[in-house]
Amino acid sequence: MRGTYRIIVQNKRIRYDFAIRRNLTVIQGNSATGKTTLIDMIREHYENGPASGVGLRSDKECTVLSGRNWEADLSAMQDSIVFIDEGNGFVFSDRFAAVIQDTDNYYVIVTREAIPSLPYSIEEIYGIRDSGKYGTLKQTYNEFFHLYQAEGYQKIDTPKRIITEDSNAGHQFFKAIADGAAFGAEMEKMTRLLAGHGGLALYLPESFEWLLLRSGILEDDEVKKILAAPGAYIDSQEYFSWERFFTALLIKKTDKSYLKYTKRTLNAAYLNEKIRDKIIAVIGRT
Repeated sequence: MRGTYRIIVQNKRIRYDFAIRRNLTVIQGNSATGKTTLIDMIREHYENGPASGVGLRSDKECTVLSGRNWEADLSAMQDSIVFIDEGNGFVFSDRFAAVIQDTDNYYVIVTREAIPSLPYSIEEIYGIRDSGKYGTLKQTYNEFFHLYQAEGYQKIDTPKRIITEDSNAGHQFFKAIADGAAFGAEMEKMTRLLAGHGGLALYLPESFEWLLLRSGILEDDEVKKILAAPGAYIDSQEYFSWERFFTALLIKKTDKSYLKYTKRTLNAAYLNEKIRDKIIAVIGRT
């Protein structure tokens, strides 16, 4: 399964209109923001169709996964967008993370807690809000919004220390130009840290491999097309995360060249001054 899918769910009182771009989407937020209502409406439509009073438009089947028999139920779900409400503790298990890697579904998970076992992108963490598009009409319109935005974060032109998530090639690259240390903090904790301390900034690219591809050092037209619309090329069953796809793409494109890339050990060619400067320049553009 690949691509972006628009989903419209509505009844006489409320309407949701949003797009799912990847295999893993997380919806967070406090109580009474409409998260569980969305899941309930999708479940009602799946079980009762038009008789439920819920209308649902999507190019892929939308269904809900829950309960103790989740694994058996999931085995029957294919090429679908699967919604999971908070309270289903199996989403935090290593078993769930392992099982869904072999499926061709997209997953939308409602949770107020981080899920360390799943490689979901910062770009796919959303909240739900009333957009106000329906004005004084009785029906309420709800939309997704990115929960973590770049606005308000301080830009640091010359950092004294860089902390990287990548413990292999990415860490080796930045260590060559600055101090570095690996970390695995969750986004919620990082935003609290940013709010309480000055002089800190986050740069959150898709991955170090994406950064290298985005720099233009390969001068490859196919890479440019892929970077412009990654979702159209990344099959969710073949690549559990976009990072895995970009790593495979970079390895393929640099094979048998002086820029040959491996995840574990950084090729010294990437530390050449001209190449290094092109890579670092991406940070200032994104």
